[in-house]
Amino acid sequence: MVANFSLATSESYRDKAGNKVDSTEWHNIAMWGKLADLAGKLLKKGSKVYVEGRIKNRSWEDREGNKRYITEIVADNFTLLDRKSDGGESGYQPDYSNEQEQSAPSGASDTSSSSVDDDLPF
Repeated sequence: MVANFSLATSESYRDKAGNKVDSTEWHNIAMWGKLADLAGKLLKKGSKVYVEGRIKNRSWEDREGNKRYITEIVADNFTLLDRKSDGGESGYQPDYSNEQEQSAPSGASDTSSSSVDDDLPF
């Protein structure tokens, strides 16, 4: 199974004149196997998600014979960052990874993890 989607990253800063500038970059994400299956079940348009993976450049020829190029992130795992659906506080969501055995996304709503071993600044 494969899941392909676009992910937006945004930043705001002030230019030399002091004007606020908003900048958005779009990234192509590819997920494979169980990770793709989980993404299909858990992610929806507008979901906030932290994705880890590697950058991959590839090329192909289209139907007209033109060489096409794409840069994408091949995801190794992801973490949901959305607020809980019951309106509760934002919480830690478990990591979903191709390297871990995931039988079902049952832990997706459990945000009471006592130990979080990641290097996210929040």
